[in-house]
Amino acid sequence: MTVWAVVGFLAVVEFTSGILQGYYTPMLTDIARALDIHDADVNWFEGTQLMLSALVVPAFAKLGDMIGHKRMLLISTAIVAVASLALPFATTFWAFLVCWAIQGVYVVWLPLEVALVFSRTRGLSGDAAGITAKAAGVLVAALEAGAITGALAGGALIDAIDLRTVLLVPGIAVAICFFVILFGVRESSVQTGGRLDTTGLVLISFALIAFTGGLSLLRISGPTDAVAWLVTIAGAALIVPFVAWERRQANPVIDIAMFRDPALWPVFLTAGLFGVSVLGAQAPLSTFARTDPAVAGFGLGTTGFATSLIIGVYLIAMIAGALTYPVLARATSPRAALITAAGLVGVGYLMFLPMHDTYAQVIVNMVVAGIGSGALVGALPATAAAAAPPTQTGVATGLTNSVKTVGGAIASCAFGIALATGLTAGTAGSLTGYMTVWIVCGATAIAAALALTVVPRNAFRLARD
Repeated sequence: MTVWAVVGFLAVVEFTSGILQGYYTPMLTDIARALDIHDADVNWFEGTQLMLSALVVPAFAKLGDMIGHKRMLLISTAIVAVASLALPFATTFWAFLVCWAIQGVYVVWLPLEVALVFSRTRGLSGDAAGITAKAAGVLVAALEAGAITGALAGGALIDAIDLRTVLLVPGIAVAICFFVILFGVRESSVQTGGRLDTTGLVLISFALIAFTGGLSLLRISGPTDAVAWLVTIAGAALIVPFVAWERRQANPVIDIAMFRDPALWPVFLTAGLFGVSVLGAQAPLSTFARTDPAVAGFGLGTTGFATSLIIGVYLIAMIAGALTYPVLARATSPRAALITAAGLVGVGYLMFLPMHDTYAQVIVNMVVAGIGSGALVGALPATAAAAAPPTQTGVATGLTNSVKTVGGAIASCAFGIALATGLTAGTAGSLTGYMTVWIVCGATAIAAALALTVVPRNAFRLARD
């Protein structure tokens, strides 16, 4: 079976991942009513899933390197299928919250898939990194197409049939994916074996739980909550004993040396800075668009459908960016293509500062940012796999996801506080807060582009280099 046949099967998995990410959004209010909770409590779904995703990626990525990326892809898909199929029957808030959080295991799919593709291509081609970059672009395109399809399908179905039946659809799709992987994908060729560093895993888990949990408390309670700050600081401080422990291990869960690698640390830093915009800026964009300018003096005053069109255009731009990146990387270099992509994200968000008064202006800004974002979503794990040691591809691709999640968690907290500062009556936030969001998103993306300039020219080993 050719590599591209495998990518075709994996694209089905990523399409399903996109469905999971887009399908539920139109029905969150219906879910809140069914569970008899306030709309604000829906934020707990995102928070718990974010924390769980930060935990599972390091473990699953390391186990992928140890016992096989396909095997861990199958295990994670089975877990997501069970959680998704249980959602329609979770009739209490806490039961639904647990199922929803466990469903977040799907975040490991893309890193495992990229590691699997790179492992398969390493011995077959002199341009393994180039093939992996193309494959990652196809997978991200499938992901975003699934998100668009999921949002449209979810919105249509919730208006036509009962909620329980609607909630069954994603679980069935994920169950189908399990068999697609089982029969359509071969295992990766390099497996390290060994024992899992459980102590290191526990230490990093506690650090991530405390850090992301503290950020969630800050977002809910505000920057004056001393307990939230203590929990956040404690999470950050736990990184110190984790690093000390990992340095003494022959087979660590995360090889700390990768953060000193001149090819890898700028990629990890870029992933964290990119998380600020790709994970933290979408909710502020939606609320800004919905804000009535007649009341607040700013905003677009769009309907729900018009707002969804902005998101749809952004996702289409991401597809274009994901598919264009490999072409640009081969025409120039992977480093130049990454710098260009990060620069586009920065320019797109900074364009909001003078251009935010009309629907057309917002669309233009989101297209520019979306092209860069789409390129980075697929390129970061692919380039991390190319620069990592052969036995660490899963860990390297997983780390791009983990640090991106941490960046998004920090941004979500900071943006929530910024938007609550100087509130205008009757609006979801202040103009000063939105300006802060756009400046931070633009500045972090430009900082990522600058960090990538120090990457060695031949770091990602495309044939051109």
